[in-house]
Amino acid sequence: MEIASILMIVLGLCIFEVVSGIDNAVINAEVLATMSAKARRWFLIYGILIAVFLVRGLLPWGIVWATNPDIGPIGALLASFSNDPHIHESIEASAPILMLGGGVFLLFLFLHWLFMEEKSFGLHSEKLFLKYGAWFFAVASIILVVIVTMALKTNPILALSAVIGSSAFFISDGFKRNAKENEQRLLSNTSNMSDISKIMYLEIIDTTFSIDGVLGAFAFTMSIPLIILGNGLGAIVIRQLTIGNIDRIKNYVYLKNGAMYSILCLSLVMIFEGFHVEVPTMLSPVVTIAIIAYFLLKSLSHAKKNAI
Repeated sequence: MEIASILMIVLGLCIFEVVSGIDNAVINAEVLATMSAKARRWFLIYGILIAVFLVRGLLPWGIVWATNPDIGPIGALLASFSNDPHIHESIEASAPILMLGGGVFLLFLFLHWLFMEEKSFGLHSEKLFLKYGAWFFAVASIILVVIVTMALKTNPILALSAVIGSSAFFISDGFKRNAKENEQRLLSNTSNMSDISKIMYLEIIDTTFSIDGVLGAFAFTMSIPLIILGNGLGAIVIRQLTIGNIDRIKNYVYLKNGAMYSILCLSLVMIFEGFHVEVPTMLSPVVTIAIIAYFLLKSLSHAKKNAI
């Protein structure tokens, strides 16, 4: 892989991780405000080790290893740099299974946001979709049936991966809903939780939110070291935003829109690759950067108008 390609992939991963993690950063900043200075320092400094190495490192590595158990843990970690043809054949054979499951997860994540979540309307059509939010479940169910039907014609395991991706979405969505409910209790100080308990709670929430970024990363590359580097840098940026710039980030009202439309594109890339349709390597980082840049400029324009 050329140096320029590697840099583009890492940049795309980092930007995607930052923008898709804004909601998590807001929760972290608001809960940290209720904690002691020592606890905040521990979470923001030592918690990076957990966020980067344990979550963004172990999770993608574990996913690749689980879908390729025959190549072992070292093979899963260094697959993209290995000259062993057996490892490359194994990764190539299992990639569609991983891609389709991850693609379904991300597609449902986008549809849930489009149909059901309150948002700043970045595009005129978003208001219409929110009006008919109850259709999310019907649309998601029909899409899953279509994908599973197509996958069964190719490989039953492929169909199973689509169902697992769907189940993973609804499980993680339940955790996120619970997190938002518990956040209110933490902010009101009615939970009587200690600072240590709050730190553990925030790390669990960080893990839940990181699933989106980790699965989306596979649309960029199957290289675990590059995923760890790109997502890890993004996680560090998120922690820095949590420290002092979160109020400014809140003014960029359309950043979440950019993240979600990026997720839509990444989900389609993964679904196509799940059905063995070859997609150019640079498509994911280029499209992600372009979409997020568009909504960032739109946010800046909106902030400037409100400041006048």
